[in-house]
Amino acid sequence: MRNRLFLWVPLALFAFFAGLAAFMLTQPKDEFVESTMIGQPLPDFALKPAFGGLPGAAKADLVGGQPRLLNVWASWCLPCIAEAPQLEELRQKGVEIVGIAIRDRPEDVADFLARYGNPYSRVGSDPISEVQLAIGSSGVPETFVIDSKGIIRYQHIGDIRESDVPKLMAELEKAR
Repeated sequence: MRNRLFLWVPLALFAFFAGLAAFMLTQPKDEFVESTMIGQPLPDFALKPAFGGLPGAAKADLVGGQPRLLNVWASWCLPCIAEAPQLEELRQKGVEIVGIAIRDRPEDVADFLARYGNPYSRVGSDPISEVQLAIGSSGVPETFVIDSKGIIRYQHIGDIRESDVPKLMAELEKAR
């Protein structure tokens, strides 16, 4: 009798784990990792210019005045190409956008901006993603709304689409 019980234990364990796996496959997939820094001040940073055409970026550049966008991007990032027209639209609406170029070479940054447009007031180079990780960014592109006190108020994960522009404008207004 006892031997028969031991025969059923592996089958029961298999059925349990198969059922658990089937249940997990039916759950919606969370593809984005939200920053734990929302509502927190930007960490101190001062990045060198990503190329010779614009100044670098520092926390001091994002404090005071109007709310700004902090856009984390890279020249090798295909979704960054897709969001370029929307960043230009935001710039034309009076939004100041500070860029952080991740793991990039100066010549590639300059080529990207010449080819797809330059909506940035400054672009800092983050060669080892130190600032990117410090602000809680998990990939490129990501855009953060920073209020005048240097507090991260909103995070947009992924490329900015035309339908996202009104939401970003509303978040900038809320950050005033």
